[in-house]
Amino acid sequence: MTNWLGPIAVLVPVKAFANAKLRLAPALPASDRARLAQTMAAHVLEVARPLPVAVVCDDPPVADWARRHGALVIWEPGRGLNGAVQAGVERLATAGAQKVIVAHADLPLAGPLGWACRFSGVTLVPDRRDDGTNVACVPTASEFTFSYGPGSFQRHGAEARRLGLGLRVVREPLLGHDVDVPADLPVGAA
Repeated sequence: MTNWLGPIAVLVPVKAFANAKLRLAPALPASDRARLAQTMAAHVLEVARPLPVAVVCDDPPVADWARRHGALVIWEPGRGLNGAVQAGVERLATAGAQKVIVAHADLPLAGPLGWACRFSGVTLVPDRRDDGTNVACVPTASEFTFSYGPGSFQRHGAEARRLGLGLRVVREPLLGHDVDVPADLPVGAA
């Protein structure tokens, strides 16, 4: 990857659409879950622009989909979410990014993301339960270690403090709305 990105990039981790959103199974059949996951991911790619956007994945159909949507593909098979995001940020840093905004693909109400990089330290946008981390902007030179999963918002805040970085928490309602369980679906979607 050559140095072409510029100082800021967006990284969107996307898992195989066929395996996405399994916790929605009580409310949606597999084909609807895959379609929903793809629609939400496309929305996140769209609102990330005009910044350079990369999708980190390990699924050939997702990689093809991302290319069709104009995203750089960072292929990281078998790494899991944390390893894939870590590797994606490192690859984007090598390509010239000084800050990376990591935005998850299940944010159907997300708006523009560029504002997240207007802070010198780490910006975190938690989910509406203050449990997960829906968006994180990190300086690539910081060697920030990602730790997604239940309680990630607290762990990511602790990581910023451990590294001596400034920490800005933004509770943005539209970015705080992710779709993980049937109760997260809009009325009438299930």
